[in-house]
Amino acid sequence: QVQLVESGGGLVQAGGSLRLSCAASGRMFRTYVLGWFRQAPGKEREFVAAIAWSSDSTTYADSVKGRFTISRDNAKNTMYLQMDSLKPEDTAVYYCALNWGSIATRGGLYDYWGRGTQVTVSS
Repeated sequence: QVQLVESGGGLVQAGGSLRLSCAASGRMFRTYVLGWFRQAPGKEREFVAAIAWSSDSTTYADSVKGRFTISRDNAKNTMYLQMDSLKPEDTAVYYCALNWGSIATRGGLYDYWGRGTQVTVSS
């Protein structure tokens, strides 16, 4: 079993920054991918960013490229999402997810999910 716990959400004004964290624990294999997804009220869940733990490869949704940065800390088994230049449309619940395969943008390919952390960007 794997547990994922997100933190760092909150309320911020447009143009501001937040850093989300995702702490992973449990039975971790050497090769996996951690990703961020988000879901706004009344909308479908969408991919935000992902990072491959062994290769450090990353991928981003077009809507966040240049504004969000995904990173990891091996020693802490923790992934981060630095969110800068936030916009009201970034308001959503942000979820951390893990899959045992390669980088993917489809949520259905992820095996474990956290409970989410709320990010609210005011205009």
